[in-house]
Amino acid sequence: MVRLLFIILCVLSFNCFANERNDIPNCYQYSHLQQFQPHAQGRELVILIDQTVHVPTSIKQNIWEKVVRWAQPGDHIILYQFSALLKDKYLQRVYDGTLAPLLTDKSIRDNLGLDSLKQLDQCLIEQKQFFAKQIGQTMAKSYSIHGDNIAKSEIINSLQQVNQDIKNHPQQLNRRYLVISDMLENSDFDSFYRNNAIRNLSPDMEMKQISSLELTTDFEGSPIYVVGAGLIASQHGNNYRSGKIMQNLEKFWSKWMTNSNGKLVYFGAPDLNIDLQ
Repeated sequence: MVRLLFIILCVLSFNCFANERNDIPNCYQYSHLQQFQPHAQGRELVILIDQTVHVPTSIKQNIWEKVVRWAQPGDHIILYQFSALLKDKYLQRVYDGTLAPLLTDKSIRDNLGLDSLKQLDQCLIEQKQFFAKQIGQTMAKSYSIHGDNIAKSEIINSLQQVNQDIKNHPQQLNRRYLVISDMLENSDFDSFYRNNAIRNLSPDMEMKQISSLELTTDFEGSPIYVVGAGLIASQHGNNYRSGKIMQNLEKFWSKWMTNSNGKLVYFGAPDLNIDLQ
């Protein structure tokens, strides 16, 4: 039932609302009740997956479960994948979907036909199952199997580009970010490595250098969750991460995000051990 219903919906979703991308088919359209669809005033989750990092399967599974648990009717979910600027690895918005809000207005429901209302309610239940499968498949494709084979990692520049792209969306007052990355910048701007190992950063000095290059952005006060911090492939010559190194890595990113009008609320080194809010 779910599969047949959403095959029909997927066809419909790309023929209507051409100016608004929504990778989740529209239940109100399917039920011919578009005029009664409430305005979505939900939350927004912006997910970023760093393709230069090899993320263990257990962490991928945990992240997916937390994203699905977080998503509720009316919420908007965007997924970007980013890397160094390579031929087939670059910043892309690979998912953009809004879960339709529930129809809770009793005065409207009491005046709708029973069959149409039943069809709508069933579709709204099944859209969450569809979303869970869809976002899981998209996230799985966005991870790189051999991410550590990509030498460069343009994390700061990618975060800037994402925010530039986000500004093209209607303003979302309840936005949060989930960044899945080792958070180890390795670009022409800065490198957190030395002799094939993570170097012990001086957060204040790094922040001073980054600020002089105008490499901050504007998160508009949004909370930011980080998962995967410090992940290094086992074949690297020196993959030891001391507590001091990880502490200073977190301090730097906390400073950078504060200077970028954001708030680092969780720094997963490497897993996500809290629920998204």
